[in-house]
Amino acid sequence: MRYDIVSDTHGHISEELESALQGADVIVHAGDICSDIDLLHLETIAPVHACYGNNDWGYDYGPFVMHNITRFFSEGLRWEICHYRERLDLETCEVAVCGHTHRPFVEKDPRTGALVMNPGSPTYPRAGYPSMGRIIVEKGAILSAEIIRL
Repeated sequence: MRYDIVSDTHGHISEELESALQGADVIVHAGDICSDIDLLHLETIAPVHACYGNNDWGYDYGPFVMHNITRFFSEGLRWEICHYRERLDLETCEVAVCGHTHRPFVEKDPRTGALVMNPGSPTYPRAGYPSMGRIIVEKGAILSAEIIRL
C-alpha cells in the first residue's frame, strides 16, 4: 500500500501536490489543513487520516479528524499522527507522522525503532523546496519511506 504523507498545506493544494497524490491508497495529513474544502478534495483522491494543527482550531473536519492525536491501524502497523513531534508516543506505534516545522525528515527512532516522518510543507517550505512524504508498506513491513520534492 502507498501512503502519501502531507502536512501544513495551509488552505492550498497545489497542482504539483495534487498530481503527486494521484494513485495513493491512503493520505495522511499531519495538520494545518486550514480548509474544509481541501480536506474534502483530498478525500476524493484517497481515504484520509488527519489530525488538527495549531491553525486548525476554527474548523470542523468531522468525526474522523481527531483534535490532537489520531491513531489508526493499517497494513499490520500502528500509526500515530500528531502535528507536534514532541507529543508523539513512539512506544505505541511503528509509524509516526508529525508536521509544524515545515522541514522534512524521515528517520528511525533509535530507542523504539519507530519510523518518524515530517513531510515538510508543499505550501510554505522552510527547507528551500516544497515537499511531501511517501511510505510504501507490504504485509506489515515498511518497504520504503522517502521525502518527495514537488
